[in-house]
Amino acid sequence: MAAKFELYKSANGEFRWRLKSANGQIIATGGEGYTRKDGALNGIEAVKRDAGDAAVDDQTAS
Repeated sequence: MAAKFELYKSANGEFRWRLKSANGQIIATGGEGYTRKDGALNGIEAVKRDAGDAAVDDQTAS
């Protein structure tokens, strides 16, 4: 099984998303709830579009 985004509705009625690895572990979440489904879908698309070549900003370096 490949990694997948899950779109779901939380207990308070917000649309949310999470990214699960191939073994089912949650590896990322949207962090915020959306009042509209298309808002959550836009968040997923933004991650898919922008994260592939994102740099690592190591803020632990001194």
